[in-house]
Amino acid sequence: MATPPSTSSATTATPSGGKSDQEEQEDSKTKLREIGDQAVWSLSSCKPGFGVNQLRDDSVETYWQSDGTQPHLVNIQFRRKTTVHSVAIYADYKSDESYTPNKISVRIGNNFHDLQEIELLELGQPNGWIRIPLTDAQGRPVRTFMIQIAALSNHQNGRDTHMRQIKVYAPTQENVFHHMPNFSTVECSMYSIIR
Repeated sequence: MATPPSTSSATTATPSGGKSDQEEQEDSKTKLREIGDQAVWSLSSCKPGFGVNQLRDDSVETYWQSDGTQPHLVNIQFRRKTTVHSVAIYADYKSDESYTPNKISVRIGNNFHDLQEIELLELGQPNGWIRIPLTDAQGRPVRTFMIQIAALSNHQNGRDTHMRQIKVYAPTQENVFHHMPNFSTVECSMYSIIR
């Protein structure tokens, strides 16, 4: 089983254009957590036994297989507006061949009716985790209620799509207690322990 991108710096492959060294260094300082379990997942179609459960089971041996016309959609809806840093997709061209997505669109919005495309990727022959950073015009992580991942086309003009895993990452929130001052005076240390 292949492990997902490290939650401290999720990088394996980048969209066309890539990132500068400075952006990569800043990105590696960001601590991330996987938030996919906080969302409601739905698919445009799937073959029986190849649905959301296989897409989210942490095994790269299983996969979602679409069963319908393109584009094939994965909808990820959060109950509240959520800060999202990146999305990671596991793809394996050697195993899936014509089922492997060739062109992927990532859209965000409040609901199905106002989705806007923020990333469009063309994949070569992917083998492993593909990290897609989701940032606004100022380079900050996006805040959204919904993410839609659309497989627009497949390699070798394949009809149905395989996606083996999808992970959604958010920046961790700083905890106030990590920055508590060290009280060294006698007066303060008297109240440092609760009985």
